[in-house]
Amino acid sequence: MNTIQFSGKRSFSLFALAVILLIVTTAAFAQSKKTQNVKKPLVVFVTGDHEYSGEETLPIIAAELEKNYGMRTAVLKAYPDHNSEKNIPGLEILREADLVVFYLRWRQLPKEQLAFIDEYLKKGKPVMGFRTTTHAFNYPKGDENERWNAFGQFALNSPPGWGGTAQHTHYGHKSTTDVTVIPAQAQNPILTGVAPSFHAPSWLYRVLPDFPSKGSTWLLMGKSVNPDKKAIDNPVAWTGINSFGGKVFMTTLGHPGDFKSEPFQRLVINAIHWELGMEVPKEWKGKINIQVPYREAK
Repeated sequence: MNTIQFSGKRSFSLFALAVILLIVTTAAFAQSKKTQNVKKPLVVFVTGDHEYSGEETLPIIAAELEKNYGMRTAVLKAYPDHNSEKNIPGLEILREADLVVFYLRWRQLPKEQLAFIDEYLKKGKPVMGFRTTTHAFNYPKGDENERWNAFGQFALNSPPGWGGTAQHTHYGHKSTTDVTVIPAQAQNPILTGVAPSFHAPSWLYRVLPDFPSKGSTWLLMGKSVNPDKKAIDNPVAWTGINSFGGKVFMTTLGHPGDFKSEPFQRLVINAIHWELGMEVPKEWKGKINIQVPYREAK
């Protein structure tokens, strides 16, 4: 009898253990499947800027996002080269994008390609822009797409409508820029880990008074060093809401030399997370090796 009772307890224990293992394994499988089904955000970079090699610097940022930050990316480039103003193939992928990052200068895309950008913007999704994207398009007067010359205002600012073309200038190619965090924004998550001051080899863009628009949040201020004309300090990074209700991060930095700077790299990675509604990473994965030369615009 004792032997039978012992065997019964042992059998019951083994059965119970098997049930527990089955439950744990099933739960782990379900969690794994759930994790796999969580869609990674898609960040699309749209490049074509003549001068600042955005089609070379931004793929390095894209690779970093995929390697260390769990994102999917796509990089679109002017074809056949950066000076091709009328063709950026692949814009249909914007229909899947969670964030579009623009680095453009004086493009004249056909209306069929503009339609994908227009569709994306009208969804109120987030937009990010670098440097010359304030003047992304340059259609001749009377062209059916002329209103896109105001892209900087309606996509990266928040005026009541499409508006006119904003004015912009800079302080000479021999000048550089001292950048400082605006004290009131020192705790802004986008500035997590960004040095309170750093030097940028790019020449300061004068964007005031057209940018940033009323209601924008200024993050960084730039001071021109060795300007070729009388200079005033100008914001070099800000956030806001555009004409379609989309979140905006815009920086007038973006010279390839700027991308070598760790504070600027941190700013960009942080801003992409913020745009996507993700927590800004507290742990920095380390300086990104970006060695892209500057080229004179043609």
